[in-house]
Amino acid sequence: MPRLHCVCVLLAVIILQASAQVKFADGNLKQARENHRPKEISLAAIEKLSSLSKTSNLNDVLKRLLVERVVGTAGHEEVRNFIVEYLRKLAWQVELDEFEDETPIFGKLKFSNIVATLNPNAERFLVLACHYDSKYFKNQVFIGATDSAVPCAMMLDLASSMQSLLNAKKSDNSLSLQLVFFDGEEAFQQWGPKDSIYGARHLAERWEAEDKLKRIDMLVLLDLLGTPDPNFYSYFQNTESWYAQLLSVEERLDRAGHMDRYTYSSVAPNQRTVRYFQPRSYYAYIEDDHIPFLRRNVPILHLIPTPFPDVWHKLSDDGTAVDISTVQNLIKVFRVFIAEYLHLDM
Repeated sequence: MPRLHCVCVLLAVIILQASAQVKFADGNLKQARENHRPKEISLAAIEKLSSLSKTSNLNDVLKRLLVERVVGTAGHEEVRNFIVEYLRKLAWQVELDEFEDETPIFGKLKFSNIVATLNPNAERFLVLACHYDSKYFKNQVFIGATDSAVPCAMMLDLASSMQSLLNAKKSDNSLSLQLVFFDGEEAFQQWGPKDSIYGARHLAERWEAEDKLKRIDMLVLLDLLGTPDPNFYSYFQNTESWYAQLLSVEERLDRAGHMDRYTYSSVAPNQRTVRYFQPRSYYAYIEDDHIPFLRRNVPILHLIPTPFPDVWHKLSDDGTAVDISTVQNLIKVFRVFIAEYLHLDM
């Protein structure tokens, strides 16, 4: 008995020490996230990032995504495979988070979240996310260009156009970039807790069980993008400083003359007709893929226009609804934002 008692005490000490180390590590990650600040780049670097749009293959990528992508259809499988192969060719580590879930109308379906990681060994990640499925309409073909083929194309364009800059970041094990393409965001019958955001619910639960959520600095969710003149607002107080950073990036790009077909002038604000990132907060409870992560205390930056585009959940949400100049402008903003968040060497 005394030997068993000693073993138990020793085991208890080991467990307490391990627990303390985990808490210390968790605290370090939280502190690193909260203390992280952007590293502002020069005007020359802004020009360099803007010029990447000249060699962009955005239109070609978008054509591959502007198809019906209802879960379980051939188009959905083709788009999933295209995204996976595209990112693997860019040397990202790509994982498919596959699972089955019960749905109305179609019964049990197989879903696949796509998780692409620049450096899997990094301690922390800036996560960009969108969904790649399209909504089901009985006896109708819904493309879902803004919802969300365009955000998918934007994320792929960011990975390809910034490839050399991001590759140079791969050796940094402190902070890296992760791209998540959620499956099953759309409801099949009627939006509700069991008929919506299938992929986000599954991945958030899985990463919580695997103790990975603490490694997310911030989840930046893109949705309903592509129509002209979107209005964005800051929806969450704990990421307001990062929303303000987007606003700052937009203004600097504008002053440097890098916004195409863009008439807002920070020099003469009374003459402006367009500004994407509005300088104010806005309370709006929008149910989207971020909700399961928000409920688990992951910092969220939700980039979705208010009001929603006029084509939302209409058959007119196809390629004709997309304004490429607006999309390219937003990509430029995100390039600079990523460069400054990750402290890329420009």
